[in-house]
Amino acid sequence: MDKFLKLFDAFSDETRLRIYLLLAKGELCVCELVNILNMEQSRISHSLRVLKEAGLIGYKREGKWIIYSANPEMSKNKIIQGLKNELRLSDKDLKNLAKCKKEKIREKCKVK
Repeated sequence: MDKFLKLFDAFSDETRLRIYLLLAKGELCVCELVNILNMEQSRISHSLRVLKEAGLIGYKREGKWIIYSANPEMSKNKIIQGLKNELRLSDKDLKNLAKCKKEKIREKCKVK
């Protein structure tokens, strides 16, 4: 039951839901999410932590980068399948995602 509570808690916030839907489209780093969502890095990082604790996303290291993605195991979950079928990213988020990829924002961001 705890697993489902974490899942519902993670999706109870619009920002976390938007981040999950973006990551379901492909891998992104924090600076790309900041750019796409036009939010502070701390808010994005907190949202990523909640999504990770719920098992919804994973990450990998590529040099200095941490690249986040939707957990493919969760795609089998009927709740996740229903969300993906019913929810769509806003046109603004899709436009910002395309712009981010086109402008190669990751390459322009400095990693500390």
